[in-house]
Amino acid sequence: MLQFLSGRLAKGILVLFAIAVLNFFLIRAAPGDPAQVLAGEAGAADAQLLEQLRERFGLNEPITTQLWIYIKGYMTFDLGFSYRQQQPVLTLVLDRLPATLLLTGAAFVISLALGVIMGALAARRAGRWSDSLITTLSLVFYATPLFWIALMSQIVFALKLGLVPNVGYETIGANYTGLARALDIGHHLILPATTLGLFFTALYARMMRASMLEIAGADFVKTARAKGVSQARVWRRHVARNAILPVVTLAGLQAGQLVGGAVLTETVFAWPGIGRLMFDALVQRDYSVLLGVFFMSSAMVVGFNIITDLVYRIADPRIEATS
Repeated sequence: MLQFLSGRLAKGILVLFAIAVLNFFLIRAAPGDPAQVLAGEAGAADAQLLEQLRERFGLNEPITTQLWIYIKGYMTFDLGFSYRQQQPVLTLVLDRLPATLLLTGAAFVISLALGVIMGALAARRAGRWSDSLITTLSLVFYATPLFWIALMSQIVFALKLGLVPNVGYETIGANYTGLARALDIGHHLILPATTLGLFFTALYARMMRASMLEIAGADFVKTARAKGVSQARVWRRHVARNAILPVVTLAGLQAGQLVGGAVLTETVFAWPGIGRLMFDALVQRDYSVLLGVFFMSSAMVVGFNIITDLVYRIADPRIEATS
């Protein structure tokens, strides 16, 4: 297991290095000049001010020099300095990261739990009206744009019915502490987490259904039935346990995509996470913040993949831990 983890970590570091270099050149290739944005906000855009701004933030250095400074800083966990926010990028990201982890973690749990339950119910009742209903709902949630679901859920559940808050992380000015603050944050979390998780719920439900129906016809399942094992035990111990393995794999691979979906969700629901930070940095041409958010997002994806490998081996001990 130690050899497996060390091998995965070594590969993960190489992947992060390659992603960091690629992101650097992609950001530099984007149109727009940060110095001109700053000068425009200051109400002046003469050549002397632009040169001073470029010199101050290292934008006048050769591209290779900027890349070396960028990589050297990342090796010491220095993600740079935000010329727009006047703060270290690492500080900005760490301030917003807990909110994003809370949102994506809740959405992941909701999507995986609902997807597995809905897929199992559809497989057990294959060909019936309940199977058709679950399959249709899954297709609708999968095909509907995330931002549209977010806006409609705001209108229906927040504005019309008043069941949950419309936007925000917590009630402004309430000054809750302890358990009261946790419950208030959880109340605000319901709508964005559920909205973000619905798309992935549809994927997991359809995969769980297909996987269970495929395994239900396997020889070892037929043998269990021939030995007189009850239907409930066959579906629970033999079918569902094996059918959930591909769902776990897909969930682990797509866990990092929740961060990408969180950009839209955090923007619509004014959730103060790194997705909203990345959107603001893109508008402001704040390259340092963009690169820092990209790096943290990539690190989260690599981490999720390593955790998925471990969970997959726990779910099926027959799989050897090889790097």
